[in-house]
Amino acid sequence: MESQLLLPACYLPPISYFHTIQEHNLPLVIEKYEHFQKQSYRTRARIASANGVQDLIVPIQHGNKDRVPMKDIRISYEFDWQRLHWLSIQTAYRSSAYFEYYEDDFSRFYHEKFDYLLDFNVAQLELILKSIKLRRTLSFTEEYRINDSAIVDYREVIHPKKESILVAPKEYYQVFLDKNGFYPDLSIIDLLFNQGPQSKSYL
Repeated sequence: MESQLLLPACYLPPISYFHTIQEHNLPLVIEKYEHFQKQSYRTRARIASANGVQDLIVPIQHGNKDRVPMKDIRISYEFDWQRLHWLSIQTAYRSSAYFEYYEDDFSRFYHEKFDYLLDFNVAQLELILKSIKLRRTLSFTEEYRINDSAIVDYREVIHPKKESILVAPKEYYQVFLDKNGFYPDLSIIDLLFNQGPQSKSYL
């Protein structure tokens, strides 16, 4: 059986997520059955704002159960986080070289309501893979897999509380570089809006 790369579904994933996809030229499998992890990239994206790194966090509906499969996590719309996230992204990147080129593609995620976090994250993933021209076959787990020799498992590796897997990341131009210095391994949109078609070669 051909090996597969197993990744979680993340919100506007970090650059290291796509570096991993680029490094492993394997069919991509997205985890649906893991228990939802709080304070992870599944609901958190990091962008470079004028005041430093800013976390954008998608709120979720909290049920009575702690251990809910990722596929069943619903997005909360109790407050208008979509407007706040999109305003933050526009403020951070409106002066970047390629924001206007990708703006319409990404704006739909802040004007259209998705019921499930998994669907929201996967729709973004498909757009980003297309935007940076990373062609991968995308499928989903049918159960929670452990100790499976057929998978290259990165479900727990890329996490905001763990050291980045990017070793000595190269600098690229960021909007607030002169003010704040370079921030490595932010959301892929930081790379995409600043580097555009050159994003894939950076990975």
